[in-house]
Amino acid sequence: MPKFAYDYLISGCMEDTSVRKNEQQIDSVELRSQLLKPYNDCDLSVELFGHKYSAPFGIAPVGLQGLMWPKAPEILAKAAMEKNIPYILSTVSSSSLERIAEVSEGHAWYQVYNPSDAGIRKDLLNRVKSAGYKVLVVTVDVPTFGYRPRDIRNGLSMPPKMSLSNILQMLAKPNWLIETAIAGKPEMETLKPYMPKNMPMDQLASFMNKTVMGPVDLEGLKHIRDFWQGPLIVKGLISEQDVLDAIKLGADGVVISNHGGRQLDAGESPVLTTQSLSAKYKDQIKIFMDSGIQNGTNIASALASGAEFTFLGRTFVYGVGALGKYGGYHTINALTMQLTQIMKQLRCEKVADLPNYLVRN
Repeated sequence: MPKFAYDYLISGCMEDTSVRKNEQQIDSVELRSQLLKPYNDCDLSVELFGHKYSAPFGIAPVGLQGLMWPKAPEILAKAAMEKNIPYILSTVSSSSLERIAEVSEGHAWYQVYNPSDAGIRKDLLNRVKSAGYKVLVVTVDVPTFGYRPRDIRNGLSMPPKMSLSNILQMLAKPNWLIETAIAGKPEMETLKPYMPKNMPMDQLASFMNKTVMGPVDLEGLKHIRDFWQGPLIVKGLISEQDVLDAIKLGADGVVISNHGGRQLDAGESPVLTTQSLSAKYKDQIKIFMDSGIQNGTNIASALASGAEFTFLGRTFVYGVGALGKYGGYHTINALTMQLTQIMKQLRCEKVADLPNYLVRN
């Protein structure tokens, strides 16, 4: 993919401190094998909301995926459906929610913010319901746009600005350029019905902030909880009080996350928080985790830290960027193989038993 797209994918907020901290803290988790115990084999399956998934990881919502590889959301949603893991579609995706519902045969989850415009919120949620999505994920950790210097330098927008540097970067990636030309320029397909016609692209950020990505406080969540009758996941929590509020609200799950280090450069990493919150609240609400998870070892560490399920974002986009339409399958296969090896080495038979192998400091 061109450098400006890669920069968008890997970058964190400001100095990337939280990105590095996420990686360092999850890499510091230690697991201890129990080698002489009786052992049969390992089972990676996990049941969530009445569906038995084949592995304890899913694909996190990533905005602007089509910028990084054409039709990436469709590629990943299809692979996730066939491999029986959840795919979460981002509201700011380059594929419409209706198209992904079709590609995933109704198995995808949908990620939403809290639109400030009540009419847009109602219409969007009605579309999600009509398309057949069963699980709604509300992202709450974007009260303001992250300050990302790489994106500022690259003039990143949707579509990207045609600076000489960006043009040269695109020409240097002929496969990406050809596939993009075939697919057409990436746009925020789900949100197009709400955008004023002929709106200049330099007004997109202001439009998003005022209408689509309103603050998701407890009152805003109540409106969504009252409307949505299916499983509701609150994504982006890191404080104990927020988790308690989500439980009182009647949420079905929370994703402990710092948005991949993209929003608060001084933010805490989720893995130690997951250990603490899981110990207290795992019997009251499902606790998931993302941020800093890149491979099978990280998945095992997050699960051993008390997460019931994990989500990865960048890793799957790397796979699609490298292998195109085969990238989703390859990434799922690789992560499954890595996690299987770890569980066999630990002699752990079930995902839910992984906390028994955590080395507690």
